[in-house]
Amino acid sequence: MKVSTLGIDLAKNFFQLHGVGCNGQTVLKKKLTRDKFLPFSCT
Repeated sequence: MKVSTLGIDLAKNFFQLHGVGCNGQTVLKKKLTRDKFLPFSCT
C-alpha cells in the first residue's frame, strides 16, 4: 500500500515515522536511528 501522508518526529537519537494511506489507515510505523534513516528514505 502507498503512503499518502508521512509524519516524522525528529528526536535526539531516534526518528519515529508514521505513514497513512489515502483511506486514513496506518500503513507504516517505524522507529529508526539517525544512521538508518537516510538509507531508509532513499528506498
